[in-house]
Amino acid sequence: MSYPKNLSGTVALIVGGAGAIGAATAQMLAAAGATIVVTHMPGADPERMAKDVIAQLPQDRDHGHFVADIVDTPSLLALRQEITARYGRLDILVNAAGFTKPVAHADLDSLDDELIDRMFQVNWRGQFAAIRTFAPMLKASGDGLVVSISSIAAFTAVGSSIAYCAAKAGIDVMTKALARVMAPEVRVLAVSPGVVDTQFVPGRGADFNDKVASSTPLKRIGAVDDIAAAITACATHLGFSTGHIIQVDGGRAL
Repeated sequence: MSYPKNLSGTVALIVGGAGAIGAATAQMLAAAGATIVVTHMPGADPERMAKDVIAQLPQDRDHGHFVADIVDTPSLLALRQEITARYGRLDILVNAAGFTKPVAHADLDSLDDELIDRMFQVNWRGQFAAIRTFAPMLKASGDGLVVSISSIAAFTAVGSSIAYCAAKAGIDVMTKALARVMAPEVRVLAVSPGVVDTQFVPGRGADFNDKVASSTPLKRIGAVDDIAAAITACATHLGFSTGHIIQVDGGRAL
């Protein structure tokens, strides 16, 4: 097989595809030839956002959007049935759903049990549940790929909360473990951003971004296209890579 690989004929599911990184990834994977499926949470606004993502893609393929909640396995199983009925295959799974709430690391009392559980539900358990659900389809592809969104918080321990750092460390471990057991039919990778210019972390504004940019070797924070390009490279260029965590941080972790 030659690389870069053309993704024509493949189907890519982006869980959390209505978010900023998910939307950028949808555009790049579609440009490489993939048919795109994005998920969104229930509700009029999430559905509108998902429709907007699909509307921006090349209209020569049957791109689609579906409701799914990654913390609810029956919802994921229903999604698998819908994808099987409509497309009959799945080749790429991108785990782009996530959640955080800033809590100062020294403020132990504010990181209560409920928030910890929610952080791990969405940022670790949900990612694993999505992989578990779609593993049979990805294996049937024969050249399946999973890409999960991690963070340099996983190994720097600097992030929006201690629980967020821990959940992302779990993504890194999961990536390595699943790469062993899902080979050779499925490759499993993670993309590890630093600070990215999105609204993902509530309360972070231009002052925070400017401060981070000034202390980053490449003198800027990440753009969603930087992360999307790394995810797309996993599908199109890195065909002999599995079990690795790919940093996309402008050198911030150095």
